[in-house]
Order: sequence, then C-alpha cells, then structure tokens
Amino acid sequence: MASESTGKERFQEAYAGQPPWDIGRPQPVFVQAADQITGSILDAGCGTGDNALFFAERGHKVTGIDFLEKPIVEARQKAQQRGLQTTFLVMDASALGEIPEQFDSVIDCGLFHVLSDVDRARYVTALASAVKPGGRLFLCCFSDQEPPGQGPRRVSRQELHDAFAQGWQVESIREARFEARPDLKDARFSDGGPRAWFCVIRRSV
Repeated sequence: MASESTGKERFQEAYAGQPPWDIGRPQPVFVQAADQITGSILDAGCGTGDNALFFAERGHKVTGIDFLEKPIVEARQKAQQRGLQTTFLVMDASALGEIPEQFDSVIDCGLFHVLSDVDRARYVTALASAVKPGGRLFLCCFSDQEPPGQGPRRVSRQELHDAFAQGWQVESIREARFEARPDLKDARFSDGGPRAWFCVIRRSV
C-alpha cells in the first residue's frame, strides 16, 4: 500500500511539515454523513486522527490505522488530551485481517486514491475481512472531475464499481469536495476544494 519505499518516503516528507489534508478537524463530508455511519468504526488511513476522534466523541468504538508512526503518535496524543478511548495502530491497510474483530462501518478519507491497481485489489480483499457482512464502507476519493495536476490519482465512477464488483454492492456515489488547508502555497485545486466522490459501499457477503 503506499508501502513501497518511494511512497512511504513521500508521505513521511509530508508529515515532516503539515500535509495539505491535515486540516485540524474532521473532513466536512464525513461530518455531513455522520448519522449514516453506525456502530463500531474502522478509520483506514486515519492520519493524525481527526475523523476517528470526531466519531469517538459521538460515542462510537473507533480504531484508526495508518502505515506511518508519526501521525499515529499524534493521533494518540489527541485522544489522550480529549479523554477518548480510541485505538490507533501502525498498520498497513493490506494487513487488516490481523485485527481480531470486524467492524460495522469503515471510513476511508483519501486512502483508496493513492493506491496502485495491484494495491487496490489487496486493500479491497483486506477490507472484506474487516467489515461485517452487511456493514458499510464510506469512501471519499479524488474524482476524475478534478482537473489533472497536483495531488493523488483521479478516480472514475467506473473504477469504483470495478474495484468493488465482487462481494460488495455500491449503494451510492455522489459528488463531494475535500477541504484542504487554506495556507497551501504550491498546491492548486478547484475553487471550493478538490472535487471528490463520496461513496457508500455495502459488504454483501
């Protein structure tokens, strides 16, 4: 999963400063969808934990994973400061089968779109082991409606349907936006924030 050295180094460099996606609060699209996201929650690619902690504050049992140690340390510090019992693990998302539980819901805020085709397939397989039958994945990724340029790989609706064709049912895909830090100097995205897809995908088997 972005576990290749070049990918890992790129994200380590981003976290050496403050990454464009680390806005210090949950992404608005997940706040807006919060009432849909039920039960125990896995945050896949949780970064410094703002989305995970938002749901923990709403009373959910939450586990967050990220393949880098630095953001996980920050996430744990935030949880401790807020008095929240949230689990944060350093883990590659392809190893989700090692977690000894299944979740009612998974949130993915910007992980899917950084993966290669091969790693996408590994990730979807791993997700199937982590989500209860009938559980749902809530996924937000860069859309192919966002013009080419900086940022991660753009994703089409068809790619989403293809990735989750076996053992999953794509219930909805709607247009959304990511919120990025307002002080970015080098990144250039669409006015209003990078265009995204927000997907609700149910594990059917």
